[in-house]
Parts: sequence; structure tokens; C-alpha cells
Amino acid sequence: MYYILVIGDIVGKTGRNVLFSHLPELQKEFDINFTIVNGENAVTRNGITEKYAYQMLEAGADVITLGNHAFDKSDIFPMLEKGDRIIRPLNYPPDRPGDGVYLTEKDGMRIAVINLIGKVYLDEKNSCPFVTGKKAVENVKDRADIIVVDFHAEATSEKQALGYYLDGEATAVYGTHTHVQTNDDRILPGGTAYLTDVGMTGPVESVIGLKKEIAIPRFLGERTKTFEWAEGEAMINGIVYGIDESDFKVREMTKINRRYNG
Repeated sequence: MYYILVIGDIVGKTGRNVLFSHLPELQKEFDINFTIVNGENAVTRNGITEKYAYQMLEAGADVITLGNHAFDKSDIFPMLEKGDRIIRPLNYPPDRPGDGVYLTEKDGMRIAVINLIGKVYLDEKNSCPFVTGKKAVENVKDRADIIVVDFHAEATSEKQALGYYLDGEATAVYGTHTHVQTNDDRILPGGTAYLTDVGMTGPVESVIGLKKEIAIPRFLGERTKTFEWAEGEAMINGIVYGIDESDFKVREMTKINRRYNG
């Protein structure tokens, strides 16, 4: 078996610290060959900086995917332009820095990671993730044994629809962005592994990472408090794919939902 670990959205200092402290032991426990980390909320407020991106790579990530906050911190632009093991959604306008496809070979396996962003409740100006994703899979299928798609989207229906649209062509399609791990991991009829959302790596006692004392008043019409990620007890959400090296199909899926003292 060839094992790929996917880590859900890293949220703030709590998410960074728990990743840096516990990623190596998870990789050892599950005999991981390749690790994908979504890092788009790694800093205060949102986005990712070059400093933290390189720290994630040093901690054991093989590639970092992003999402709707990919361009919030401009100091990440040079790293994106170099394509240094970090990608942003492929269906952003082509004038944005970086690429949305990462191709590499590790432990004898050719791997393609494709990053897409949804349109529903997000930026309607982005190109269609379905058309873009299908073309991307077609473009890499002769150069990759394994094709993994991170679909950073808000709507559950859009994520499920893309999973079925790429069924039989991608090895795995999983969702990020909503920060809540779903319980619908399964193999679709065509053989593609699917999960609506991997979840987040960050503070447990929070509203998708945000301090409760800030999030709740916002739903009551109050928007005076400063945005601030929560701290304290941390969790790592993710999924491990066990892939048969004879036919490149997912045979095992293990969701990760671990808690750690802050």
C-alpha cells in the first residue's frame, strides 16, 4: 500500500503549533508516503505567509494547498510564483500568481495534486471548477499514477457534484474550507475516494476556529469585536488514503480526529 495523508485547513497559531508538534508522529503511525496540508488560514485573520509555509514543509508537508484566502498575504506571492511546493486554486484568474497543479514523484509513485475553488457562495468571477478540474485531470493523467483533488468550496452540493463528475478519473476528491469534518467518506461507483470536508486543524473550543465570544455576537448583528482565532485545546483533522500500488485505487480510508492539550 501507498499511504497519503491529507491534513485539514490549518487555523492560526493553534493549528500551526499542533501540526508542527504532531505531524511526524502521525506520519510514522500510518506509515505515510506523501502528505498534503491545506494552509490557507495559517496566520492571524486569514492567509499564509512564506515563513509559515516553509515551516510546514520543514515539518513534513510535501505540498501545501490553499483556497479563498490564498492571496491575502502578498509576501507569499514569490513562493507561489516559484511553484515551491505550494499551489493555489487552479480556476482563479490566470493573472494571479502561482499554479493549481503540483506534479512530483515520491517513493516510486507519480503524484498529481490539483487545487480547485468553488463558485457557490464564493467568488463567481472564478472559472468553472468542473470544466477546469476535468481539463486538469486530462492533462496530468499520462504523467501521474495518483491524482488527488482538493476542492475548496462552501456548498456541500457543489462538492458532492464535483466528486461524481470526476469519479473514475481522479484517485481521490476531498473538500476543504468549511472547517467541519464530515462523515461521508466513501468510494464512489467509478472508484474515486470521496469526502465532503476533511475538517480543520486548530482550536477545538471555537466556531470554525474563531473565538466564540467574537463569533456569536456576529450572528446577533454585532460586528464591533476584532477578528481573532481561538486558542487552547487543539485538534488535527485529516484523512489517510491507502492506495493499492497495482491499480492505483484507494482500498483504505481512515479519518483522523485527534485532540491535543494546548
